[in-house]
Formats: sequence, C-alpha cells, structure tokens
Amino acid sequence: MSDEFYRIKRMPPYVIAEVNAMRHAARQAGRDIIDLGMGNPDQPPPQHVIDKLCEVAAKPDAHGYSQSKGIPGLRRAQANYYQRRFGVELNPETEVVVTMGSKEGLSSMATAISAPGDVILAPSPAYPIHTYGFIIAGATIRSVPTTPDEHYWKALDNAMAYTVPRPTVLVVNYPSNPTAETVDLAFYERLVEWARENQVWVLSDLAYSELYYDGKPTRSILEVPGAKDVAVEFTSMSKTYSMAGWRIGFCVGNTQLVAALTRVKSYLDYGAFTPVQAAACAALNGPQDVVEQNRLRYQQRRDVMVESFTRAGWEIPSPPASMFTWAKLPPGFEDMDSLEFSKQLLQHAEVAVAAGVGFGEEGEGYVRIAMVENEQRIRQAARNIKRFLAEHARG
Repeated sequence: MSDEFYRIKRMPPYVIAEVNAMRHAARQAGRDIIDLGMGNPDQPPPQHVIDKLCEVAAKPDAHGYSQSKGIPGLRRAQANYYQRRFGVELNPETEVVVTMGSKEGLSSMATAISAPGDVILAPSPAYPIHTYGFIIAGATIRSVPTTPDEHYWKALDNAMAYTVPRPTVLVVNYPSNPTAETVDLAFYERLVEWARENQVWVLSDLAYSELYYDGKPTRSILEVPGAKDVAVEFTSMSKTYSMAGWRIGFCVGNTQLVAALTRVKSYLDYGAFTPVQAAACAALNGPQDVVEQNRLRYQQRRDVMVESFTRAGWEIPSPPASMFTWAKLPPGFEDMDSLEFSKQLLQHAEVAVAAGVGFGEEGEGYVRIAMVENEQRIRQAARNIKRFLAEHARG
C-alpha cells in the first residue's frame, strides 16, 4: 500500500501549525509568549448572546439534529443584516445558507462546484483555504495578485487567454487575509462585469466585513446590480461578535451556488448545534454596540502597534481594515526566509507571528501580525522586539 494518500500528498505541512507548535512548547516550558500569530479574538461574545445559548441549551428538545442549511430564523437574521448594512435584499430560503464558519463554507463550496482538473483563480498571498479547499477537491490553482491594481486585471485577462482549460472560479478576499488590502465599489463593479463576460463564478470572502477603520466601511460585491448572477459571498460571526470558536458563518447570493453548497452540506453535516444558531440570531438581531466597540478596540490596538513597533526599529504599515498588519521583515533580516525569522522572533523575543510563506509563495519576505493582545502586551512585544533587533545588529 502507498505510504501517502492522494490528497495528503497535495498538501504541504501547515506552516502556521508549525509555529503554533513551537509557541505551545515554549509556553509549556514556562515562557511568557506574546501571541500575535493567530487571528483569535481575545474578547468574549456579548453577554446576551451567551445568555441565549444557555437558555436554549436548557430546553430538553434542543439537542437533536439541527438543520444543515441553518434554522429559518438565522437565515432571516442574516438576510436582515445584509439589508441594513449593504442595502442588499436576500431571499432567506434560496439565497442564504448557514455554514460552520466561512472556512468550512469555502471548502464545502469547492467540493460542490469543482471537478478534478478544473482551474481556479485564487489570490497569492492568500488565506490557505482559498487555495487548498480547491486543491483538496482535486482542482488546479492559478495564482493572481492580491493587490487590486491594473496588474491584477492584466493577470486575470492573461489567465483567461492562456490557461487550458479556462478557469471557472475566481476567489476574492477583501479586506484581505493576510495583506489587509481593501477595495471600493468601483472594483466590484468592474469585477462583476469581467466575471459575466468570461463566465466565471466569483466567491467573495468578506470575513472581516465589520473590522474597518478611519470611518471607511467595507463594501460587498452584492451591492453591485446583477452581482447575484455570478457571485456568492461568505461572512462570519467570528470576528464581528468575537464568536470564533462557535463556528457560525454564511454563504449568500447566487441561487445556483447556494443550492449546490446546501446539497453537499446535506450529505456532510447536520448543521451547527441549535442553541448556537439561536444565539447567533440574538447576536445579529440584538444590540449592535458591541460591533462598534470591537472595531474601536482593534483600531486603537492598530495605532499602538504601528507606533510602538516603528519606534522599536521595525516600521510596519497601518492596515485600513482586518485584525492584521502585513509587514516586511525588519532591517537586517531581508535575506532570511519568513519561517526562520518567525522562529527566531519566538525564540529570542518571545513574540509569535505568522510566517508569510504560510500564505503562499508570494508571501515570502513578510509576516502577518495579529492585533489580538491588549495594548499593554503589544507595547511589551515592541520592547522585546527592540532588544532582539539590537542584539541581531551587534551580531
């Protein structure tokens, strides 16, 4: 028998997991590691959401199989969110499906709509599921840039002109994980027109829809008239309501894609635990002040991180959205690969970050830094980094 299975051979070791293992080992040894690696919110969900979970979980009839596509009230709540936030009307029966987080939704969609040999256009650098969801499904990836400039459009046109077979799906992710880049509505208008002309499905990952800064709200591709003809969009409760471990997300938009995802999911799962779905309804339908509070918290952390890291000798960009900054390796480390730098930073500065190469070949030379520690810990990380950079400079 073969010592490796077909799909396992197509997946390299998960780089993010490698650094996570090192961080865990360091903490087990008693070291105080400041974890800026994973995008794991450090705040709890709103109290009324937790209360709703407990209330419904106490009911004796709440523990059976749930609905794979999501309970009707939760699908209606998501449709209402799109109406008030983006002015987009959605039919909760045919244009909304609940997923176990946007990550599961994207991977199940890949299974639903791609066949072995299909070519998928995905950004690089990218969050791993944007490529590996399709690789696991047997498809082939052709990379396009993440930065939404004219080079991006030329890359799309070249992909359509010179790829055999022609690509069938394009994945977009703005605000981007890992680069934190954003786009305006004009970009989505052009993208919808391009997708229609080239007969390409668009999967938009909008997981960071509510983590925008400086008064510049993110836009949805579904705001474009006719977008539902070619596109679906994935959102998540994880960052907006600090519900990452609850695993609740959504896919909305094109009825054909939503139906395909719903059908595949009906074979794969029975849906999220009903009390979790009921609590998600409470989050979407209840007071929204927590959304603004989270946004302001991350914006303040961003400002502290940019200021303190720059003073420490590592100038990092100020992201316009998301909970990450995407930073070039600091001076003196330009010739080091990002994974080795991440290991050294963990070992000598006790700060964990995500190596850029874990997000694709184009991520080499960068690291992703998450704003998931409080301001005091971020300043401590900057002091540790300043000492590390000085020691490295001395050789």
